[in-house]
Amino acid sequence: MSMKPLEFDRRYGELDQVIRAYTGMSADDEPDRPSEALQAYLRHTWHTRPDALATAERQIRDYARTPPGRLRLSLGEFYPVPDVGLPRPAIQDWLFVVADHLKRSIEEGEVPPPASPRTHWEWHVRFPELGQFLGGWFSQDMPDEFPDHDAAVRDYTATTDPQLVARLAGELRELLALGLEESDYGLAMAELGMEVDPPQPYSPSGWLAHLADGLSGFKADYGTGPAAG
Repeated sequence: MSMKPLEFDRRYGELDQVIRAYTGMSADDEPDRPSEALQAYLRHTWHTRPDALATAERQIRDYARTPPGRLRLSLGEFYPVPDVGLPRPAIQDWLFVVADHLKRSIEEGEVPPPASPRTHWEWHVRFPELGQFLGGWFSQDMPDEFPDHDAAVRDYTATTDPQLVARLAGELRELLALGLEESDYGLAMAELGMEVDPPQPYSPSGWLAHLADGLSGFKADYGTGPAAG
């Protein structure tokens, strides 16, 4: 029988968050050098949920000390580590290296300075509503679903809870505050799920600023629109 969600979170919830940071990345941590994926996890978690770091270290070390056998995995009683590009026998040692990096970061107070996201995972955990917006309303199907970009934005605001619209406006301002090069804004939008070009005559950052300005007046213009689940 698979574990219930509460039990899973207690035993493996933060371990799972760390593993997700390795999606599409190399698990190439060395004892003297954390991987790019782990650096992204540390950078984001130190600045948003620093108390979760100790939980991650404990869950990872406990898991590495008692790796599951095939039977317990088949019964759903253990967390099955996804493919991280390592042979199965090497995963236990790798987990200990990750746990050691987390422990060192906590004990020595190694807080990474704020920086722009550098991995796909980091873009999405830092800008979750923007990823939902761009990936959901501006995929490659957008031209078939809406006559133009403005229509897609109107559909988003009409079907999304106003609190989430306000969150999107804040994330847009935060993204613009990174001060990226114009090409990097285009890459950021692609990382977050946008599969069409911004409307003419806007550059990527220009369209983001246009959106932020428009959404900041959403409440006054639209009042209370229908809420989305």
